[in-house]
Amino acid sequence: MSVDQLSVSLTKEQAYALVDAVAERDELALTASAHENEETGEWVFEAACDSPPDLEAFNALAQEVLGGTVQFSVEPIDPEVNWVAKSLEGLAPVIAGGFYVYGSHETGPIPEGLTPMRIDAAQAFGTGHHETTTGCLEAIEAVLETKSPSAMIDVGTGTGVLAIALAKRTGKKVLATDIDPIAVTTTDDNARDNEVAGLIDTLVATGLDHHAIAARAPYDLVVANILAGPLVELAPGMGVITQAGGTAILSGILNTQADGVIEAYEKAGFTLRDHLKRKDWTTLVLEKR
Repeated sequence: MSVDQLSVSLTKEQAYALVDAVAERDELALTASAHENEETGEWVFEAACDSPPDLEAFNALAQEVLGGTVQFSVEPIDPEVNWVAKSLEGLAPVIAGGFYVYGSHETGPIPEGLTPMRIDAAQAFGTGHHETTTGCLEAIEAVLETKSPSAMIDVGTGTGVLAIALAKRTGKKVLATDIDPIAVTTTDDNARDNEVAGLIDTLVATGLDHHAIAARAPYDLVVANILAGPLVELAPGMGVITQAGGTAILSGILNTQADGVIEAYEKAGFTLRDHLKRKDWTTLVLEKR
């Protein structure tokens, strides 16, 4: 696959606003990120795109989000380079919900009192920087203050960051599933790097359609950071696999989509307990009636 990198220097606020806008348009980019240039102090928006990128669409999006035109530069990415890692390797550590998420390039000391998780950029979603991931980590922290789950599943695990958070904080087994075999391999690697490989069982599965998921049900904690559409489709099945009194933490939801997801899960037997908003993104905490 031929991949190009599209970039432009912006203010910090503009760069993150454009990243959020691109995240809502899956067809535009394979990945998008914002980071500070250590040499110049400028903030840079970068996106990895199938070659050639749709510059007309990017320009229209910039006009809509930033209120003006910008001059994007485009350069090819070496096919031997992991373009996801390249676009994310400079990201700073993230603190969310008592967790400290960092990459192996980070050499600073780990702050006291936080649960560390080393998650390097990879070809799977979830380095801890997106508002959906930080929202889930904050929700996990809040839920674990009052509950002690023993049967947990992370649906659409990506890099495994949420499963690793649960395993580290509870010391109990977590089932981590994803439709993408690369994500499952990445989760295995990250679980090993974070010394919780023995606590995380991984599985390639489409949604909830696998006998191994049913065999370990019911679950008292379900986490799923995917997208609003799939979450709505999974709502009836989530109701089946979650035990009474169990908790579901859901994200990957735009604020404008939250009401539709809440309605679907109320029909599936859940009650809304918390609604976290981070910029344009929502994380829901629901309890099975």
